[in-house]
Amino acid sequence: MAPRANWKGTLKLGFLTCPVALYTAVGEGEEIHFNMVNRRTGHRLRRLFVDSETGEPVEREHQVKGYPVDADRHIVLTEEEIEAAIPDGSKTIEIEAFVPRDQVDRVAIDRPYFLAPTDAVAADAFAVIRAGCEKAGMVAIGRTVLFRRDRVLMLCPEGPGFLANLLHFEYEMRDEDQAFAEIPELRIAGEMMDLAKHIIGQKMGSFDPARFEDRYEAALMELIQAKQRGEAIKPPPAPKRGQVVDLMAALRESAGVSPAKGRAAPKGGTAAKGRAKTGTKRKAAPGARTARRKAG
Repeated sequence: MAPRANWKGTLKLGFLTCPVALYTAVGEGEEIHFNMVNRRTGHRLRRLFVDSETGEPVEREHQVKGYPVDADRHIVLTEEEIEAAIPDGSKTIEIEAFVPRDQVDRVAIDRPYFLAPTDAVAADAFAVIRAGCEKAGMVAIGRTVLFRRDRVLMLCPEGPGFLANLLHFEYEMRDEDQAFAEIPELRIAGEMMDLAKHIIGQKMGSFDPARFEDRYEAALMELIQAKQRGEAIKPPPAPKRGQVVDLMAALRESAGVSPAKGRAAPKGGTAAKGRAKTGTKRKAAPGARTARRKAG
């Protein structure tokens, strides 16, 4: 059975248009969900909104949205007023530009969807847009109103269709300088670098998502089934206290090199004794995104 479309509209490039549909590219799968229940009765709980001052429950018809102006005052907005502020929902993805993919900041890339023509009649025009995009080695940047919000999308040729990623707006993205400001600049050389390269070489492979199991979900299901069987649940062991790690010793052990040998034997070079040297901290230009993270 064909998947259900999350959205249907029109893809537009100049005077070329075609009906299209968006399908979700990721889902929750078999993720476990919980309900809140009363420990004493086992009955499911329900949410109840109460007035923060009087403590009295507030009925549904008296619940409205309010924007906080200060601690004691809100600007009240009705659903009709909020609805009127939503941009014109024309159901059209208007392609505004074609750009190299590596110009799109990786941090900007949000949830993925698949974009496909809705029928055989739309397939011809859709194929022209997709083939032109692929031939140029570009991605298409489009805008539309999606799920009641103004959205920017990046369309990448994928198989016979497009992979459509929602993009964050600039104001939503954080600058890496704030997170990386305290990282000192280090120079790794000699034996440390040889060992690191050797360890990485041992673990070289290809990415296969099927190799990675959701261990949390599996553990939760095992716990639920054990409680259903009436088994006693043992508390988890206390976490081990952190230990001071000898970086060189840890590298040698990871590479399978005994401390007595003191050297790794990676192919293509000999190991020279080295250490990490601390340099000055990097200073980023104020107000600028220093290292642009690109989609590759």
